[in-house]
Amino acid sequence: MMDRDLLSAEAIASLATRLPNWDFDGTSLSRVLEFADFAEAFAFMVRVADIAEEFDHHPDWSNSWNRVTIAVTSHSAGGLTGMDIGFADRVDRLVDDQPG
Repeated sequence: MMDRDLLSAEAIASLATRLPNWDFDGTSLSRVLEFADFAEAFAFMVRVADIAEEFDHHPDWSNSWNRVTIAVTSHSAGGLTGMDIGFADRVDRLVDDQPG
C-alpha cells in the first residue's frame, strides 16, 4: 500500500522534476489535459476512474468538451502524500500510452 503520510519538504521540493506536467499549489497537484474531442476526453476519464478505484483514492476533476482537469490531494492527511504521487504517476503513464 502506498504511503498516506504527508510528504516531506524534500519530497515536495522534488515535485517539479518528478512530475513536470503537474502544478502544485501548496496542498494539491493538478493537471489539465486536452484531447481531440469529447469522446476521447470522456474515454480517458473512464480509464482514470479505474485507477482511482484501484487506489481507493479519488480526484477532484472536471470535463469540458475536450478538456479534463484533474486535482489530487489527500484530504484526510491535509495535503500531499505518497498516494497522490502514485496516482499522478499512473495518470502520466496512461497519458504516455495514449495513441497519437
